[in-house]
Amino acid sequence: MVTRRAVVTGASTGIGEATVRALRASGWDVVGVARREERLAALVADTGASAVACDLTDPDAVAALVSELESTGQVHALVQVAGGARGTDRIEDGSVDDWQWMYDVNVLATQRLVSGLMPLLRRAAEADGHADTVFVTSTAAQVAYPGGGGYNAAKAAESMLVRALRQELNGEPIRVVEVAPGMVHTEEFTLNRLGGDRVAADAVYAGVEEPLQAEDVADVIAYALNAPARVNLDLVTMRPVAQSAQHLLARGPLSPRLED
Repeated sequence: MVTRRAVVTGASTGIGEATVRALRASGWDVVGVARREERLAALVADTGASAVACDLTDPDAVAALVSELESTGQVHALVQVAGGARGTDRIEDGSVDDWQWMYDVNVLATQRLVSGLMPLLRRAAEADGHADTVFVTSTAAQVAYPGGGGYNAAKAAESMLVRALRQELNGEPIRVVEVAPGMVHTEEFTLNRLGGDRVAADAVYAGVEEPLQAEDVADVIAYALNAPARVNLDLVTMRPVAQSAQHLLARGPLSPRLED
């Protein structure tokens, strides 16, 4: 059996960190990628993964990442989790700087990674039968909502990139998987989006019975990568039971409507 190696971005927190742990638990070699070296060091010590600190919005840093990966072994999978949102302003009031950051971190960073790692993925597919790419987008890519215009636009662009890539790779043994979560309660996503306002961030989840956890998304990613090579999960949309649609969120206990 070949030990497969995955590159997981956004590995310092949330879904990325949980994915590193899930893949290590199922026997993968994993390279965690994130900006914060101290968090990566703790993850390496805890999981036995390796790590590379990298700012994915910096082309030179991504080129250095690709070079290091190439020199240290095969790359069988890219799991692109890194991304983020800033602000909840209406479009007319939005910050161009925030919109630029969201496009850079969600779309351009993804394109850089695909461009840089595709030669390595092809080599792994040639040697070992197939390779994989997994992209974590969002239900925000599917349905717009007030105050979400910048994030909606960035994640929709990333989702279109993924769908185009799948068609461009037709005929090659390289899977292209998109996972689009709804409400996920993670340590930093909403806090960062709301500029560090802890009260406002906590209010987003108030009363919601069991929002998704990072581990739930990581489990789906691990399944997609460990499934037989013939199986491609084109798009997995996942939400907590309390979130029936992007705009329909139950707050309070979930209970059956029993007949009198």
